[in-house]
Amino acid sequence: MAYATGAPKSLPDSILNISRYFMPTRRNLNNISRFINSQKADVIGLIEVDTGSYRSENVNQAARISKHLSNFHHSTTKYGDSLTGRVLPILSSQGNAVLTRDRESNSIYHYFPSGFKRLVIELDMGLYRFFLLHLALSKRVRQIQLNHIANLLHTNRNRPFIIGGDFNTFGGTREIESICQELNLINPNSNNMPTFPAWEPKHQIDFILCSKEVKIVNFTIPEVKLSDHLPVVLDFDI
Repeated sequence: MAYATGAPKSLPDSILNISRYFMPTRRNLNNISRFINSQKADVIGLIEVDTGSYRSENVNQAARISKHLSNFHHSTTKYGDSLTGRVLPILSSQGNAVLTRDRESNSIYHYFPSGFKRLVIELDMGLYRFFLLHLALSKRVRQIQLNHIANLLHTNRNRPFIIGGDFNTFGGTREIESICQELNLINPNSNNMPTFPAWEPKHQIDFILCSKEVKIVNFTIPEVKLSDHLPVVLDFDI
């Protein structure tokens, strides 16, 4: 979601307009809310949400979207015990969020043992569990984080689960082959359609991975320019 700072038109535009990360975001957030509403989704994972800095008028963006959709949200900042992440302006408000129609859904916040962005949101949806990740830019750290998720899921395999988020796998899908084999995961993006950058997609770095019990009905990547990433949408049955 890029904190609702908008969608660059090109790499030069992304670099030259870096100031957008410090500008008010309400207009872009409204566009994102309208798109999400059009999808009629039961569960929505949002990567890079402002949880209440001056940039978002001191309002949690996830809460604002949730109110627009009449949904419920689970959100927190993504830096764990990092002192830098907790004290710097704007940075201390940057997080991830999951929205759901189900009031009864419960969330657990896990944290990776390494990396700057450490948050893993686990949502208990009753029939299945949903995990939202934002992996590190470092390939070495990403592998540590993926191993951590694999170990976490090995300890509790009593229900179907779905893992989604920004994996930052610029090395390609081979980076997730190990965890997919270990947990017997299905990648609904069978054609390896790219998701980044939104203005000229070349890399598949945003994933939804499903345990074998999840029945894939449809998978799409809508061509909407609301962020620097394209969204991924999955229809499924349990």
